[in-house]
Parts: sequence; C-alpha cells; structure tokens
Amino acid sequence: MKILLCAFACDPNGASGLGAGEDVLGWNIARQTARFHQTWVLTHAGNRGTLEQARQDSGLEDRLHFEYVRLPGLFEIMARNHKGPLQVYSWFWQWAAWRAARRLQHQHDFALFHHVTYANDWLASPTGALLPVPYIRGPGGGAHRMPGALLRSRPFRVRVWERMRSLGQWIYRHDPIYVRGRRRARAILLCHPDAVRAVPPPLRNKVQLFPVNGIAPEEAEQLAEASARPEHDREGFRVISAGSFIPLKCFDLGLRAFADFVKSRPDARLELVGDGPERERLIGLAGDLGITHQICFPGWLSRKELIPRMAQADVFLFPSARDGGAAVVVEAMAAGTPVVCLDTGGPGFHVHDDWGIKIAPASPDRVILDMSDALHRLYDDPKLRTRMGTAGKKRVQEVYLWDRLGERLNGIHEDACRVSSVGCRK
Repeated sequence: MKILLCAFACDPNGASGLGAGEDVLGWNIARQTARFHQTWVLTHAGNRGTLEQARQDSGLEDRLHFEYVRLPGLFEIMARNHKGPLQVYSWFWQWAAWRAARRLQHQHDFALFHHVTYANDWLASPTGALLPVPYIRGPGGGAHRMPGALLRSRPFRVRVWERMRSLGQWIYRHDPIYVRGRRRARAILLCHPDAVRAVPPPLRNKVQLFPVNGIAPEEAEQLAEASARPEHDREGFRVISAGSFIPLKCFDLGLRAFADFVKSRPDARLELVGDGPERERLIGLAGDLGITHQICFPGWLSRKELIPRMAQADVFLFPSARDGGAAVVVEAMAAGTPVVCLDTGGPGFHVHDDWGIKIAPASPDRVILDMSDALHRLYDDPKLRTRMGTAGKKRVQEVYLWDRLGERLNGIHEDACRVSSVGCRK
C-alpha cells in the first residue's frame, strides 16, 4: 500500500528540539510502516538533515519518503520556544501539512493516512478530518492528570498551570476539526487507560492501547550486555532515578523516600539523572535531609550513557505524578531492573506486580512511606529483585520491541483499509 503519515516531530536521535520522546516515536513509526508499505511522511522542515541521513542508514530509501513542511518566519520563533507555544505552533503547522497532503494525495492516491506526532489525544488533525481516505490516529495520550492529593502539595504556579492545561485541552477537544477527525478515525491508538476514559463511550470501540515507546534491537543487546554483570560485583545497593527536574516529576518525594530508607540501609546509594529548573532545589533538599554523601547528580545523560547505568542498578525509582509515556520505565524493564513508581498514567500501565511495585497516589506523606517500604522490600529480598528483573525483560521482549510493535501496527493499518468502503489501493 501507499501510506501517508504525519509526524511533526521525527528524529531518531531525539534532538530536533520539538520533543525528544515525540521525535523517537515519529521516527520509529515511520521506519516500521516502511518495512511493509511505501510510506510518505509529513514532518517539520527542521528535521531534514538528520532524517535524510537516517533514511540512508535504514536501508529503506526506496520505501520511505519525507515531505518537509515549514511555516512562515514569525511562526518559526514559536517552534523553538516553550512547550505551550510550541503546541500552538503545531496546530498551525498541521494546516500547512494538510495543504501538502492534498497535493501528495493527487500524486500518489494513498490508501491510508496516519497521524502520529504530536502524540496527544487532543490536537486536531486537519488531514485526518478532511483527506478522503481511511484515517488512524495515535498512539498518544494527554488526558492523564496529576492526582489531587499530590497536586495540592505542589507550588501555586504548578496548580495554576495544571488548571490552564485542563482548560486548554477542553478547548482543543471541542475544535470542530478535532471532533470530525475523531469520528472519521478507523482506529484510535492510546497509550494508557486514563486516555481511554476521556474518549466518549460511543467511540471507544475504535480504541486500542498501544505504547508510545519501545526498544530497538541494538538497545536490547546493549541492555543485555550491561545487565550481565554479576550481583556480587556491584558496590552496595544502587537505586537510580531519571527524568526532567520539574515539579510534576515529584523527585522531591523520591528523595524523601530514599532518605527514610537509607536510615537503616546506609550502604545504599541513589543516582538521580537529569536536569531542569528544580535541580538546585533538589541538591539543597538532599543536603537538608543529610544524604549528600549517598546521592549523586550526574546531570543529563544520553540514552546510550543512561542504559548501562540502569542495567547495573538494583532498583529504578520513578516518582513522577503525571507522565503519559514514561519511556524510562520501559527501558528499566528492558534492563532487568525492578521498577518502583506511582500507579498513574504511563507508569501505571507499563508496570505490573510481576516486575515492579506500584504506589497508590495518596497524600505526599503516604507516598513517601510506601516508596520507602518498597525499597526496603527489594533490598531485603535479592531473589525478588531477580524474579522481577527477569519478568520485566520478558515483557519487553514480548510487547515493546519496535519490530514487534511494527508487526502489530501493520495489522492495524491493514484492518483499517479492509473495512473501508474506499478499499486498499496498491
């Protein structure tokens, strides 16, 4: 088939500046689609240099084609600004992509259109709403909220922003183009149950749960090599945590839980990987808690640098209270490292009791105590850590490898065409 994708963010290195997770998702969906079909991708013009090289390296040059779309100059300033304005920019960009899609449709007569990034469940896709071919949307999310008990503990500006976010999504969800597109969609791919609950009941028969992140074969090999290091070669009990240092990630709760845990387990160490506006506050909090000598802040690390550290840790601690994709959780599972996380959004969807411990998002004091108890449980039971690590690896091999996800996606594409009155055009 000839398939048209829209991937505003699309970069195998996650370095376009349009969203690292979005970039990697856009590239992998494009690459996997091109394994099975002739594929054209509408993407931001700033991705050209990286994508042309990646296309050559992929061995799919004759099956994967990119159409680069750019808005007039003043709009481009928004594309390099804060995430909020960037998503407004993306709304306008989608209309430019629609004009390009109409032209390409006349040239290639596509069998299917698939909107990939931005990977949220509220941004309108004019191409999906208006191009007269079967339409698939996703995978994406966005409907997840920070639990109220935890939101009340966040700074006032964060509480205000969360309410603005909810209002903005409500407005976007009532965009007539968004409503039309959702009704036209043959399949709506969502990345966690919170997003499913936001879909009107009459449309839920279209919904399929599909992750926004996966593991490439070369990453799986790297993880296997790193995690092969014998338990007795490790120094003490190592906990690792990673992400953007922003209030929504609740790393302050993770630090407090570790401080409580380490009172009785002084050989434990915490590595807090990442960067962001909360960095100095978190370093100060570690000092106030008296754990400066048991924690390190290595800064932001690339995936290539982070993956071996995950594999050599005993526990991956992820206290984020609002996270839709949670790619690092899947990476920790692939590394064979048990996960301790909150039972919300993406982490709650990825982690089962067989390979991690999920904490109910109650009051901050309760979350801190429960996370500390989870660390004690894993510290005291090496066999449990081994069982959980093995189960997590198995889950990734069965569900999250990109080639497996590509095969599943191909079935979704073919089903969407099979039921279409338009039919599949070769």
